[in-house]
Amino acid sequence: MDTGEGKSAQAPNINAPPTGQWTTGLFDCFDDTGICCSTWLCPQCIFGPNAEIIDQGRTSSRSATYIFCGLSLVGWAFLYSFKFRSKLRALYNLPEEPCGDLCVHYCCLVFAISQERRELKNRGLDTSVGRETNSQ
Repeated sequence: MDTGEGKSAQAPNINAPPTGQWTTGLFDCFDDTGICCSTWLCPQCIFGPNAEIIDQGRTSSRSATYIFCGLSLVGWAFLYSFKFRSKLRALYNLPEEPCGDLCVHYCCLVFAISQERRELKNRGLDTSVGRETNSQ
């Protein structure tokens, strides 16, 4: 569809999940065993690309991964990662459940990262690549 400015606008995806509700639960890890296993084995490898997509390229996957790893050494990764959950919720108007973002990442970090990856995937984003491919 042409917007009149020489740019094409994408038609809305009628199959897209509605904003305002999560498409997957915090503990629905086994809905996608690949994401589940990857997150449990290497949470920073899942978190980095998530952060890049959620932050729309302002944070690179590599830098998010390195920061997450560094903070993990002292047990503070949740203090960095919870902010991206907040941004994801803002993007899709998702409720803050089952509790606040900081609490979710402190108590259930791996479950939260896995849920966020499934959410991005369920909303049609290619989570195997960075933000560049998803913005086209």
